[in-house]
Amino acid sequence: METIQWIRTLKLGVVVLLIVPVLAGCWDRLEIEDRAIVLGISVDAVDPGAAKEEEQVSHLRDKFPAPEKGMIRVAAQIALPGKIPLGPGESGTGGKGAEETVWVIDVVGHTIDDAIMNLQQQMSAKLFFGHLRVIVVSDKFARKGLQNLNDYFRRNTEVRRTAWMMVSKGNAEQLMRAAPKLERVPTLYLLSTLDGAVKQGKFPTDFLGVFWSNGSKKGQEAFLPYIELMKAENVELKGMAYFKNDKMIEVTEPFEIAAYMGVRGMNPAGYRAFIRLEQNPSKTVTIFATSRKSRLKVRIEDGIPHFKLSVFTEINLEEKLSETIFTNNSAVLKEIEEEDKKSYSKAIYGLIKKTQKSGSDIFGFGEFVRAKQPKYWNEQIKTKENWQEMYKDVVVDVEVLTKMRRVGMKAR
Repeated sequence: METIQWIRTLKLGVVVLLIVPVLAGCWDRLEIEDRAIVLGISVDAVDPGAAKEEEQVSHLRDKFPAPEKGMIRVAAQIALPGKIPLGPGESGTGGKGAEETVWVIDVVGHTIDDAIMNLQQQMSAKLFFGHLRVIVVSDKFARKGLQNLNDYFRRNTEVRRTAWMMVSKGNAEQLMRAAPKLERVPTLYLLSTLDGAVKQGKFPTDFLGVFWSNGSKKGQEAFLPYIELMKAENVELKGMAYFKNDKMIEVTEPFEIAAYMGVRGMNPAGYRAFIRLEQNPSKTVTIFATSRKSRLKVRIEDGIPHFKLSVFTEINLEEKLSETIFTNNSAVLKEIEEEDKKSYSKAIYGLIKKTQKSGSDIFGFGEFVRAKQPKYWNEQIKTKENWQEMYKDVVVDVEVLTKMRRVGMKAR
């Protein structure tokens, strides 16, 4: 009898032990009202004199000295509870309404972690990065290197890999304080600008996770969108800021983004171009690319990789600048295709040469060598640094094929 009672007690104890962890699921809860939701962050490099603005939160100047590192200014765009409207309204259509939906606070620090700590010192609620959508860094800061920034946000489990990071021309904090007319929340305007560029074929998908992944590869370098705040507080996509390791090297022109996407065979294609016929300025047409495909092959000659790149693009005739151009003539259409081949080849060659000069392989040619010629890579290259040097000397032959699909209609 005592044995049966002991077994029942043991079973009851096991059941209690299994139920208790489930009942304690909310022990570490944090109410949304107790969170300071960060929507966007900007980072600028500042002069050492900015140390006078810093409180001694993470260090004491005499006993716990700060690191001898360049000062940075971090501005955080924080959502105001209950101020972001969920539907259409009179006061929330941008401009002044944008200023009423977010709160921008800026602090200085020696590192990203130090600056965030200084920011938390001024907040009653805990900073929450689960809704962080945009990180903006100034070009001056990006040229010094993003290693510290990448390390901090990669280790933060709250940060989404689908957020965007971008490089701004000039001061990055201005983008946190801008009040665009088309959006209630400034950060969401930056987000929709880049998402719209991807959908329209004007920029490749380059989320924060993609940027980190490309920068970690042995045979490829990373890039970020390069933007500028205009007078009307709208944002212009100025090109691609490409990196070598964690430092920004150079910026492309906006049209060179089309050359990059052509090399990678990315769709949709969203750029227009002028084509001049017979070298006559009066005989100029505008074409619009609709889709692209690319194929890459590699062979090793004299110890150097030789690439053969084939790019196929479909185009539409968008407009003609003269009535003397007869688009119903097959010879004219053929000439347009040939001129597009020459122009697009020059654009692709130019971008490849520009990146080779700095040893920044944003196309991933090195990753292609690793995949197709693993023995050569393991014996001759081995490291990222070696590929950066070899990339300057590799040979890339470009072949462009163009097909005219549509020429439009005209009422008679």
